[in-house]
Amino acid sequence: MRPDILNPLFAPLRTLEGIGPKLEQAFARLLARTRDDPPRVVDLLWHFPTSLVDRRFRPPLAEAPDGAVATLEIVVGEHKPPPRGTRVPYKVHCHDATGTIVLVFFHAHGDYLASVLPQGAKRFVSGRVERYNNTLQMTHPDHILDEAGFARLKPVEPVYPMTAGLTPRPLLKALGNALARRPALLEWQDKAWLAKQRWAPFWQALQSVHAPEDASDLAANAPARSRLAFDELLASQLALELVRRHMKRAKGRAIAGDGALRRTVIGALAFSLTPSQTLAVEEIEADMA
Repeated sequence: MRPDILNPLFAPLRTLEGIGPKLEQAFARLLARTRDDPPRVVDLLWHFPTSLVDRRFRPPLAEAPDGAVATLEIVVGEHKPPPRGTRVPYKVHCHDATGTIVLVFFHAHGDYLASVLPQGAKRFVSGRVERYNNTLQMTHPDHILDEAGFARLKPVEPVYPMTAGLTPRPLLKALGNALARRPALLEWQDKAWLAKQRWAPFWQALQSVHAPEDASDLAANAPARSRLAFDELLASQLALELVRRHMKRAKGRAIAGDGALRRTVIGALAFSLTPSQTLAVEEIEADMA
């Protein structure tokens, strides 16, 4: 019953770039699928974000408040690797024109940090800032970017439910590839109805759900989510109607009789049938004929 144009959406998730057997198992846990019924592209498209991280706050270091998520422009200073055999974290001291900050890394690889945070370079770091012993610090920044990377940074990032063995980066990459597979479907809803509800076209609504701009976009009654919920309900009702029509068209096996057994059973009853009961018997007889 499914049109061929929808087949890319119902393809296994492993057909997306970068998803091998190990990641497919993680996605199967996340999307409640099984080995016999592996996750599909459409299952991932219906995995919606539940919160977001706003990275638009860009204070100078001297004005960065404790506990806030901030995106900071800094100049990389001295690296302080921990002594061997200790659990002391790796620290990178950085600064701007207004103050200093320490980037803190546990179980760090010094060569990697030296490559992404070269001394004297300008970098952009984004994450939660804290004050420890009156020192501003950021532990394991979510992003460490040069100017080109910063230009591509999304100012608002959706946060999705996760599972063991899966991190945000492969999830977001898979979602981007899944959205790119959307088929060229014509809008099926009445334009006047959409305008009245102030709803976007279907694919635009789905794209918006995966790209929230503020907390109101996460609400169940947000316009994009309302549009998708309406279509899901409409699709289920249409599917039920198609099944009903198919069942009505299918011819059953006629069971014809002379009514002798029916009359015997009714005659043996200790009461007379009511008009409604008599009508029910007649309807059953008509259905069996």
